[in-house]
Amino acid sequence: MSTPILEVKALSHQFDYPLFSQIDFALYPSQSVAIIGRSGSGKSTLLHIFSTFLKPLSGEVELFGHPIYAMKNDDIERLRRHDIGIVFQFHYLFKGMSALENIEVATMLSGEEIDDTLLERLEIKELMGQKITELSGGQLQRVSLARVLNKHPKVIFADEPTGNLDKETARLVMDVLLEYVEQRSAGLVLVTHDEEMAKRCEKIYQLEDLRLQSVQG
Repeated sequence: MSTPILEVKALSHQFDYPLFSQIDFALYPSQSVAIIGRSGSGKSTLLHIFSTFLKPLSGEVELFGHPIYAMKNDDIERLRRHDIGIVFQFHYLFKGMSALENIEVATMLSGEEIDDTLLERLEIKELMGQKITELSGGQLQRVSLARVLNKHPKVIFADEPTGNLDKETARLVMDVLLEYVEQRSAGLVLVTHDEEMAKRCEKIYQLEDLRLQSVQG
C-alpha cells in the first residue's frame, strides 16, 4: 500500500469533557473516507485537528509524512495554501466581490489558473460575473467548492458540505468531490450526517463512545 497522506496515532482530545481517546487513523491517496456520528460527538473537532487548525491534547498527527504540530507556522501556512482544501457547510465567500473575484483571490495565493472545465462541471461558469449576494445557497456552495478545488489540493477536509443543499445539488457536489479524488489521487475526509453521501465514500467510520470505529470498507 502507498504512503498515507494523513496518519494519526493515539489521538486524544477534550474540552470540558472528553471527546475522543487513543484514535488511530490513516488516509491514503485516491481514498475517500466519511466520518459519521451524533451531534456533539467531536466529528468537526477531529477534522480541525486533521487539517492543522487545532492542536490535540495528545497523540501524533502526520500530514504528507510531517508531524504537523511540530512544524513552523510558515510551513503550516504553506500547506494550507497549496496542499490542503477545506470545504465547510457555510461558504465563507467575500460578499463584496463577484463569484469570479472570490476564486481569483485563492488563485493568487496558490499560483494556479482558473479551471474553466471545473466551473462547467459545477454548473457555475455563467455565474462568474454575479455578486455573491445575488446567488442562491446551492450556487454559493458550488462557488466555494470551485475556489477550493481550483488550487489542486492533495487532501480535502469537508465538514457537512452538502448539509444545506437540496438533493440534486448535494449529489453534484459529491460527484465532483469524488471525481477530483480519483483524477488527482487526492484524499478526502468527509464529516456528514447524510447517510446517502457517506455510503458513496470508500470507507465509513463512526465516532462514538470516544472511539473511531470502522463500519464500512
